[in-house]
Amino acid sequence: MSQMTPEDAPWLTGGPAGRVLALLNDGGEEARVVGGAVRNALLKIPIGDIDIATTALPDEVMRRAKEAGIKCVPTGIDHGTVTLVVDGQPFEVTTLREDTETFGRKAKVAFGRDWISDAHRRDFTINALSLSADGVVHDYVGGLDDIAARRVRFIGNPAERIAEDYLRILRFFRIHAAFGAGEVDRPGYLACIAAREGLAALSAERVRTELLKLLIADGAVAAVTAMADGGLLLPILGGVAYLGPFAAMIAGERRLALTADPVRRLAALAVAVTEDAKRLALRLRLSNAEAKAIDSMGHRWWRLGGMDEATAKRRLYRLGADRYRDRLLLAWARAGTAADPVSWLELATLSQRWSAPKFPLKGADFIARGVAEGPALGHVLTLAEDAWLAADFPLDGVVLSVIADQAVARINSSSKDGRP
Repeated sequence: MSQMTPEDAPWLTGGPAGRVLALLNDGGEEARVVGGAVRNALLKIPIGDIDIATTALPDEVMRRAKEAGIKCVPTGIDHGTVTLVVDGQPFEVTTLREDTETFGRKAKVAFGRDWISDAHRRDFTINALSLSADGVVHDYVGGLDDIAARRVRFIGNPAERIAEDYLRILRFFRIHAAFGAGEVDRPGYLACIAAREGLAALSAERVRTELLKLLIADGAVAAVTAMADGGLLLPILGGVAYLGPFAAMIAGERRLALTADPVRRLAALAVAVTEDAKRLALRLRLSNAEAKAIDSMGHRWWRLGGMDEATAKRRLYRLGADRYRDRLLLAWARAGTAADPVSWLELATLSQRWSAPKFPLKGADFIARGVAEGPALGHVLTLAEDAWLAADFPLDGVVLSVIADQAVARINSSSKDGRP
């Protein structure tokens, strides 16, 4: 056991978390903080959600919450989980459990009061620590030593833990990328490789969620490389993994001080052409926004290399700042070590130095020149906009008038020739 001070976890005794623990640590029942919040507090990094385990049965948790005026939602009541909401902050509260049968992700569980058994049913040692309201850290699986060594290790037999839920293969690499140091734990790594066919049984939605978290972890490059070496990326991506561009994309993001973006990194890892983007969108069930983003990145990215500034401005105008930046970053990432970083940096930061003006000509300008509303009007606007871009975005009224007249003349000439 270890002792955590109030300075390590000020949220433990005060505020919403302290209120939930006080509510459940009474009447012969016990509650502790479990999982990631304990791990992160020990590593002295920001904590996210605070999950709580308790000896109290779900009905008792809900009864106490109701009496205390705390909102309670039975989010996973069949597995003993209810969510208490205090001052707008949700807390998942789960009754201690023991697996009576396990078959993949669907385990039959029985409620219990044994903290040791509950710890042994979890995935990794660093996730199996529990923290009492008095600051005592309880460790039944060697998690404290692994925290100190920044080692991610399965609890017990790795093969058995993986067989309980094959998503733990991805979680092994994701947790190592986020919290581990050095090479991945060898027994766990070998067990993941041996069980890789089980990845096919996972839902696309679960794989997508875990993979996108992995790609933005601090140690993503080393973890993804280890996965590739073990033959674990092909069953996930369904195609070639480009490790060099993936590492280069991360370096590019950091050079531009950009927030790590999982979809941008996914494109660098697995997209060479738009067909790759379409395959990933289906295989991982990406959202519409995610699918459109990687499709745009993969669309003729190679045309962005070596552009002069005038061409770059036209690309920026057409794509918008975000799509231009992301496609350019993919092109830069795939350019290899021979690429001139100065010229790429100039292109990548163009939107910080220049904002594209709006196309100043309107439909009324062409209606006044005798163009009827309908398809012809849309066509003449497109012709005029192309000419405006080629002329480097002029705003002078005389020049705009010439562009409009020439576009109308082209439309009229096409009509006389019988072309649409």
